[in-house]
Amino acid sequence: MPKSRIRKKADFTPPPAKQTTNIKLTNRSWVAPVMLALFLIGLAWIVVFYVTDGDLPVESLQNWNIVVGFGFIAGGFGVSTQWK
Repeated sequence: MPKSRIRKKADFTPPPAKQTTNIKLTNRSWVAPVMLALFLIGLAWIVVFYVTDGDLPVESLQNWNIVVGFGFIAGGFGVSTQWK
């Protein structure tokens, strides 16, 4: 039986090195205080509304004061997505 030809494989050449780009991290020290402030303002808004039987914080909004309080809380959650 005849001997098969030996195929010479090319030497392995690694792929070119990827150039790394520096990720510029911004200073996000403002996120935690703003987030907590929004949570507390929203909570205080709702508590004041219930404690004063709807007279405060804004009497003309009536029950919409609850929506405003939860809006502040939702804003706190929105800001929390920026936290790293």
